[in-house]
Amino acid sequence: MSATSKIPLRERKYARTKLALVNAAIQRLEATPLEEITVNSLCDDVEISEATFFNYFAKKNDLLDYFIQFWMLEITWQIRQGGHSGTAAIDALFAIAAQQFLQHPGLMGEVLARLARLREKLAPPAIGRAERRRAFEKLIREDQIPQLEAMEVSGLDAILVPALQQAINKGELPGNTHLPTTMLGLVALFYGIPLLLHMGNPDAIAVSYRQQLAIYWQGIRAASQRS
Repeated sequence: MSATSKIPLRERKYARTKLALVNAAIQRLEATPLEEITVNSLCDDVEISEATFFNYFAKKNDLLDYFIQFWMLEITWQIRQGGHSGTAAIDALFAIAAQQFLQHPGLMGEVLARLARLREKLAPPAIGRAERRRAFEKLIREDQIPQLEAMEVSGLDAILVPALQQAINKGELPGNTHLPTTMLGLVALFYGIPLLLHMGNPDAIAVSYRQQLAIYWQGIRAASQRS
């Protein structure tokens, strides 16, 4: 019996429809702002009724919140599978994000706008086993499924803090590096560079990320010598 067949059919069908709605939104966001996309148009794409939509999402913005959690999950997965640690893990985080900005500039522009409007930390919606397996079916092997299911959905801080501590332990960053301040700067770079480029030149994001990270690491090392 395969691992997929152990999940009840009802859960698999639920995951299929929920992710189909997200994918429909992703496709439309490349040409249309979220506020102009109607729930009815998404339902037409997926061939469900508008009433059925609200069995999956309480409101339209929840689609974006749901995608953001999968985005963070995918970044965490790729970093772990790449065996990255320390500053290499942070460099990988930025490189993976830059690729997403390049592939889906409309979508990622909406993600940045959504995160900027939030008044409090995003509460992760639950992502079930069937949803994870379906979303990652092209990225994982059968033997990796338990690892994927056990991964927590977390934000940037859960990636950055351990990586920074590893960088200090490995001597890549000075021992007196102040983690909260350093993390704040990295988050500012992560979201600020795409915003400053206005998402109008996604090709430049990867290059800007690399340049600014190199400057940032040099600055941290130089500052430690003066303190």
